[in-house]
Amino acid sequence: MAWFFSESEIESGSYFLSGENAAHAKVLRLRDGEEVTVVTPLGIQCECEYAGDNMLCVKSRKPCQNEPDVFVTLYQALPKGDKMEYIVQKCVELGVSKIVPVISARCVSRPDKKSLEKKRVRWQKIALNAAMQSRRGIIPEVCGCVSFGEAAELSRANDATVFFYEEGGAPVREILKSKPGTIGIFIGSEGGFEPAEAELAIKSGAAAATLGKRILRAETAPLAALSVIMYQTGNFD
Repeated sequence: MAWFFSESEIESGSYFLSGENAAHAKVLRLRDGEEVTVVTPLGIQCECEYAGDNMLCVKSRKPCQNEPDVFVTLYQALPKGDKMEYIVQKCVELGVSKIVPVISARCVSRPDKKSLEKKRVRWQKIALNAAMQSRRGIIPEVCGCVSFGEAAELSRANDATVFFYEEGGAPVREILKSKPGTIGIFIGSEGGFEPAEAELAIKSGAAAATLGKRILRAETAPLAALSVIMYQTGNFD
């Protein structure tokens, strides 16, 4: 079944696909009578029937039940090359709610402001496509890039923040014994984090955590971390 996101709430009994949605419908070669799902900005899942010429007939509405019951923000230190594209795609599939790119001390990749914005736009499009493919109830936001200090300050708003540190820490099951509503996770780039960054994150309320004895690649660590958190919070049940 085709899965779309609308830019506004759907009030009437019909909905017209336009812009990128129309282009995607053309790629899918939708046929008259084919079932289509559209999710609104408020998370209302509309079951529709394709009526031709990009017109959908809305058959039913209900709240989308596909979202995790925890809101997870990933603070991801920028990795080299195009690894961030892979991280965004897979983390959206796994249930991340927001992604904040971070420039940390050991980041090799340091694009200028203009390049970063172009990359962010691309990452957001990747997030949209991954959300459609995995049938999410929201399109996770890819935010503008921030410094590590700014990320640490932003993380104070979370109910719990997990700082995955290559120098070790507690298992996630111990940090998340009670189920928080909002969780932040910090993941380093190649080379990990500086001790001073770990100290700052902990002072900001984060708990240092481990992903085991093996050192994971920059693009593997966020997927492992998010999977552990989703399992620990019952979102793989």
